[in-house]
Amino acid sequence: MEQYIVSARKYRPTTFDSVVGQHALTATLKNAIATDRLAHAYLFCGSRGVGKTSCARIFAKTINCTNRTAAGEACNECDSCRQFNENRSMNILELDAASHNGVDEMKTLIDQVMVPPTTGRYRVFIIDEVHMLTTQAFNAFLKTLEEPPAYVVFILATTEKHKIIPTILSRCQIYDFNRISISDMVAHMQRVAAKEGITAEPEALAVIAQKADGAMRDALSIFDQVAASSRGNITYASTVENLNVLDHSYYARLVDAFVAGDVPSALLIYKEVRSKGFDSQFFINGLGLYMRDLMVASNPATMTLLEASDEMKEQMAARAAKLHPTFIYKAMDLCNDADFNFRQASNKQFLIELTLIKLCQLLSPSPDESGSDGGQLKPLGQYAKSEPTAPQTPQPQPAAQNMAQQQATAAGMPRQAAPAPRPAQPPTGHTYSPGGLSLRARHTAAAETAARPLQEAQAAPVRDSKFTDADFDTAWSKVRGSFRDEPLLTSILLAAAPEKAEGTAYTLPVGSEIQAEAVRKFARAINGMLRDSLQNDSVTVEPKVCEGEIPPAFWTEQQVLEHIVSAHPAVAEMITKYKMRLG
Repeated sequence: MEQYIVSARKYRPTTFDSVVGQHALTATLKNAIATDRLAHAYLFCGSRGVGKTSCARIFAKTINCTNRTAAGEACNECDSCRQFNENRSMNILELDAASHNGVDEMKTLIDQVMVPPTTGRYRVFIIDEVHMLTTQAFNAFLKTLEEPPAYVVFILATTEKHKIIPTILSRCQIYDFNRISISDMVAHMQRVAAKEGITAEPEALAVIAQKADGAMRDALSIFDQVAASSRGNITYASTVENLNVLDHSYYARLVDAFVAGDVPSALLIYKEVRSKGFDSQFFINGLGLYMRDLMVASNPATMTLLEASDEMKEQMAARAAKLHPTFIYKAMDLCNDADFNFRQASNKQFLIELTLIKLCQLLSPSPDESGSDGGQLKPLGQYAKSEPTAPQTPQPQPAAQNMAQQQATAAGMPRQAAPAPRPAQPPTGHTYSPGGLSLRARHTAAAETAARPLQEAQAAPVRDSKFTDADFDTAWSKVRGSFRDEPLLTSILLAAAPEKAEGTAYTLPVGSEIQAEAVRKFARAINGMLRDSLQNDSVTVEPKVCEGEIPPAFWTEQQVLEHIVSAHPAVAEMITKYKMRLG
């Protein structure tokens, strides 16, 4: 029976073209070999499982090949290639710096450097995990690394580049390996599955690739594990069950509950997740990442930031198209707050449940806009529909009370007036807002206006006090500081100042329609605060999207620099004189 070899070893790259996800880097190495422009020292950096050591071995094999192919690959037929393939080459030596990290090991390596190659042109020394060397070992290695014999090439590999001393870095050509994308890992695992006779669903391979977190070796190890558990039939369901992965379907159901404002469904989904053994912080982190994926999927320009299969990208884009960007931003902010406060919370389950309730309220109408519920939270059973409470009417007096009053009148006693009916008290509760935060700090003026009785509002005189531009600036400063719980609105209000349009009407320049929508949402509160401060009920501020020239408040750093250069010729002369550049 043939001995079993794990896929990570069996399908390890042996040529530059078989390296997964590092096309630009391998092309550079092949060009250096083809033009015979080889450095004496290379440093391969990157996270685990991205092909650093594999590329080092391929590079060492190729530079010693005496009959390279037209594509720049090793021929696998010459003596040097055969010795390398049979693991008996004396020209390629590998050292594990994790276990050989002292000065004595470096001295031994320096002695071996003086031995010329037996076959081929170069002796290649591959030092893996080079960051594990001690400072003394690095210093002992410096002189040899800088001026080795002409036939010596050093290839250093590390996962922690920042731990290598600068004097070593300055003596090497540095190559940074990328994390392997999900699409590249899925394509490679499909090739492995075809060679092994394993059937695998693309969605299942995408889950494995996400679990591997950019490491091809990890992906192949997980692939073997799932293939063994499913007996060679890798399905999405078997993969999710075997890896104990929190499926995106849970998050999709939660988003549907948020949009519908269905608090009970959201809490039941969270209970289902906990019953499967998932940690609550892992759950809220996953929900935040799912909302982030929806954000990048909502715009074709940022779709490349979404690491998922093509089918998953289409599903996320379709779902994101139905959601308002502000809803996604606030949901991400709430998930981030819950993750930040998780460790300090004494009741962690309550923290997550409260966050889910706030998420369900993001699309609920604000009491400033509807005025129907007075900003009171409703019990869970009343979230479907609730009818406004009818005003109480005086109840007819009972027959016994009428008879007693008639007898008292006949006896000459004064008739007692019936007690006036007690006015209905509004239900008590906590104020809320679409973001789940208190409205008292944000909408003080608007809330007081909404709370006044209709008769009082109609009878109130119209305020028409005169005010100066300085008075308006003072009132606007107060408005800017009243929305600290709304980061998006605060940034908009701080970025630009209102411009006078006509009379007491002002326009606020904004950079996009999304910003204009954010201002319109709180326009009632903003105008109410200005009117109270200025004692003038005709003051209005409306957002205006700048379609032509962008105002200075929204300029980028590059635009600011260009404006300075155009306005000050002396700066332009200085830039030309000293050969400086903008940006």
